[in-house]
Amino acid sequence: MTMTDDRPETATPPTAADDVTPVQERLRAVGIELLTRLRRVRSIRGIRLVRLLLVLGLLAMAILGYSGVRYLRPVEGRVVPMTSILELASLGAIDEAVLYDQDARVRVTTPNSGAVVASYTRSDSETTRLVSALAKTAEVRVEPQTGKQVARLLMQFLFPVTLLAILFGLLLTASRGEGGAAEFAEFSKVRAGQRIDTAGPKRRKGVPAVGFSDIAGAQTAVTELAEVVDYLRAPERFHAMGALPPKGVLLFGPPGCGKTLLAKAVAGEAGVPFFSLSGAEFVESLVGVGAARVRDLFAQLRTKAPAILFIDELDAAGRKRGAGVGGGNDEREQTLNQILVEMDGFDAIAGVVVIGATNRPDILDPALLRPGRFDRHVVVERPDLTGRFDILRLYAQGRPVDPSVDLEVLAARTAGFTGADLANVWREAALLAVRAGATVIGPDELDEAVQRVLAGPKRSSGALSADERRMVAVHEAGHAVVAAALGREVDRVSVVRRGTGLGHAAMMRDDRMLLKRSELLDRMACSLAGKAAEEIVYGEPSTGAEADIEAATDLARNMAARWGMSEGIGPVRILGNDAEVFLGRDLASMQSVSPQTLDALDTEIRVLVEEAERVALAKLTTARALLITVADRLEELETLEGTYLADLLAPARPGATAPAQPRGRRVRES
Repeated sequence: MTMTDDRPETATPPTAADDVTPVQERLRAVGIELLTRLRRVRSIRGIRLVRLLLVLGLLAMAILGYSGVRYLRPVEGRVVPMTSILELASLGAIDEAVLYDQDARVRVTTPNSGAVVASYTRSDSETTRLVSALAKTAEVRVEPQTGKQVARLLMQFLFPVTLLAILFGLLLTASRGEGGAAEFAEFSKVRAGQRIDTAGPKRRKGVPAVGFSDIAGAQTAVTELAEVVDYLRAPERFHAMGALPPKGVLLFGPPGCGKTLLAKAVAGEAGVPFFSLSGAEFVESLVGVGAARVRDLFAQLRTKAPAILFIDELDAAGRKRGAGVGGGNDEREQTLNQILVEMDGFDAIAGVVVIGATNRPDILDPALLRPGRFDRHVVVERPDLTGRFDILRLYAQGRPVDPSVDLEVLAARTAGFTGADLANVWREAALLAVRAGATVIGPDELDEAVQRVLAGPKRSSGALSADERRMVAVHEAGHAVVAAALGREVDRVSVVRRGTGLGHAAMMRDDRMLLKRSELLDRMACSLAGKAAEEIVYGEPSTGAEADIEAATDLARNMAARWGMSEGIGPVRILGNDAEVFLGRDLASMQSVSPQTLDALDTEIRVLVEEAERVALAKLTTARALLITVADRLEELETLEGTYLADLLAPARPGATAPAQPRGRRVRES
């Protein structure tokens, strides 16, 4: 029979704990804080007491060591050879002889010379012979020196061990701030940078004040990351459908494209703590420290979930195992193994998302990229024309910008720029406006800022002679004329020194991803046009063509060895991606290439470069008069650009008519 209580339920009377006022809560918090501080003070006092005892022990050991050294000194006296002792014994001139066993010395007393000491060999036969010789005429006594034997044993074994133990204890309790042994243990713990922002009433501690509204030019990446944000905001919706979000998101792309900013935006949109650290922080010279830091980091993340972990420069800890000319690195590989275990071991629905960023995804370990670890790969590319316009407009907010500034034109002129480059353009333009005393940022400041980002700030040309300035003008004019003859748009030509260069010719850049062989040859011809112009005008080249020759050679090498654009090599890939030698991959792959193929590669590179140079020479020979005219104008005005430059180069273009009378602009050097 089951008995039930049929009495009506009564409401539980309120208790004192339910009527806690805010003041009482505050007092309780203060009390807890005081108790914590008292415990901390007690711990510090305990450490200081231990440290004091260790110091006293060290002093005691020093005194004992000094006393022991004095005690272990051999018996004192005038030292004579053993032959003298035996001679005295044979003459019967010894009154008393004492053998000190531990010192291996004999001390004899004579009527005339007093006490003398001699050392003897510690062996049974020698000792027996010495005692027999002394016992014939004198009293012989043996001193066993038992206390000295015990002292020597302690000094040789126990004293150094105790001394090292005291020194090690002092090291563990050495104070740095509040220090102690706990700080020494902190060496194996990771210090992830948890960003703190309390600027909003709804923002949690550790949430960065960055959102998707602060990002422009990366809409594809934002779309891919929006799902991660939805999961961190409302994970129960995913749990109800049995859907698991990606455990890890890998962001890769060129430097400066906003990978770190995207990770911050994900944390800001989701409203969760954001931990950031570099992959190099895991790796130490001591094997096992990196793995311990990984375990400690993920243990912290579980307590802070939901949270985001951002590992910048993931390739520092996630390179392929066993790669390299000298083999793998034990510490880095153990760290990578621990990362693999933690990412595949902790629960995906715990609300922890790992975001990694790298510029080299090709060198990461395949186990790190498989599904279940970094499930989603997001490419963060350089922004296109629309993306650059959006980024420029975003950075223009909050700045006094002149209404005449055309951001569309500026976006077209900055093809190939990353988000960091565009931000730098605005910073440089603002600094130039402040330097000039302007109240707004105008087109001139933005134009100069673009040139600063591309080629560097202006330098004085006072170090160049008149002949050198003329040669630089001819060199840069050659670039402009050949580019116009090949149908390329020339944006600016200048002999103003910037950075390490003596002058520059800027072509209109575009966002094209695919280039044909003929277009690559035209680019090589434009690179070698400066050298060709020097040969036509002066009969020989100068050292100013070094960078041009390097660029043309690199392009020819890629055409022949990577893109299959050489008839002598054919459609064969010989070289891999750049910067692979440090992994040993490129070195190993080059071993499979025969010396004959490498010789043929050198020949084809030379053939391509010479072909491009012939094109440049032919174009400049035909337009020699225009070359001289452009060089004259360039030497006079220092910078040619815009409609002036377009009209001046019009005769070089296929089917062009005579140019109109141009007007120039002189750029004053700073």
